[in-house]
Amino acid sequence: MTQPVFYGAGFPYAPSYSLEGKLIVLEGTDGVGRSTHVQLLKKWLEEEGFGVSNTGLARSALTQPGLDAAKAGHTLGRLTMSLFYATDFADRLENQIIPALRAGFYVLSDRYFYSIIARDVVRGADPEWARRIYGFALKPDIVFYLKVDVPTLVSRMVHGRGFNYWESGMDIRCADNLYDSFCRYQTRVIEQFDQMAEEFGFVTIDATRSVDAVFADLRRHIEALQRSG
Repeated sequence: MTQPVFYGAGFPYAPSYSLEGKLIVLEGTDGVGRSTHVQLLKKWLEEEGFGVSNTGLARSALTQPGLDAAKAGHTLGRLTMSLFYATDFADRLENQIIPALRAGFYVLSDRYFYSIIARDVVRGADPEWARRIYGFALKPDIVFYLKVDVPTLVSRMVHGRGFNYWESGMDIRCADNLYDSFCRYQTRVIEQFDQMAEEFGFVTIDATRSVDAVFADLRRHIEALQRSG
């Protein structure tokens, strides 16, 4: 990435600049291993001599406390929550992601705005409206879609951290219990990711395999990205 390319108008008040780093996004549903692979990629890239910055949803100092409070208290409507997440994304993009890219860092993003769109559409948002909001978003150098099926996700949750209220879509009552609601909600989210994979040109990675196998695929694609400049 040199000259920034945005999905829409970008930041109209931002000065002209070049971005010497690379923006690498890992997307996918809950429980696919994004955080694990962000850490593995960070370690590998740093060992290769690159500066690395990482970020993810709801990590803006401006919005994280409010988002956490809103989710804990279930106090905000769907539209307000959607715009709250958009604010979080905009703040991190302007004050974390773009400055790191200008300094030549590799930026690893655990989710991007695609996850927000998927969640919003499943919760009833108009797909076109949800996409228009993110006209200020920078186009990544590469987006990895870590894809698994719902039975695999269920197995990981059962043997891992368990079912979460929000990850199960209980706020929209996909079912009257966590297990069934999780299956139905995650199925709908996967459908949205599958559509966006084609629309936005994601690199789809089979994340049902071992951590080592998935990481090897990620490395191979990033090495190809480096060779291409």
